Amino acid sequence: MKTLLRGVLAGLIVWPLLVMAEQEPVSETGVTEEVQDLKQQVLELNRDLFLLEEELLFPSNTQVSVFVSMDVGEFFQLDSVEVKIDDKEVAHYLYTQREIDALIRGGVQRIHIGNLRTGDHELVAFFTGKGPKGRDYKRGATTTIKKGLGPKYVELKIVDQTKNYQPEFEVKEW
Repeated sequence: MKTLLRGVLAGLIVWPLLVMAEQEPVSETGVTEEVQDLKQQVLELNRDLFLLEEELLFPSNTQVSVFVSMDVGEFFQLDSVEVKIDDKEVAHYLYTQREIDALIRGGVQRIHIGNLRTGDHELVAFFTGKGPKGRDYKRGATTTIKKGLGPKYVELKIVDQTKNYQPEFEVKEW
């Protein structure tokens, strides 16, 4: 399927270049405008192909997406997240300081997108990092997600609990 998409993309990029080669010469400003128009068309085509590929690979009736978000980050310094669905590792991600800062500022990262059949599935997430007082910390969160018709969204949220000075790991289904 990817080979077909690449072939279509190559044909769509080469065709306007062949047509331009057959046209009469134009002024330098005209060429610059045409190049800008071609760049815009390539960007739009690339976006459309990305959306088409995602729709073909992950149809909405079987699609599941897993996101990671973080609150404050005082009691837990995130290093990595590992996600398993039905005892199969589907994602493992190591974070840079810049990415952690983005999560603390309210960013959300899509860590996994895949396909699941309808029914119940076990999702296990492992969070590794530094806990209170700089100690190595590895915690897990487990939940059963119920996949129905339509896309399923799951958020793995790291939240500081000030009452016990410990991080909490929540799993929220949308």
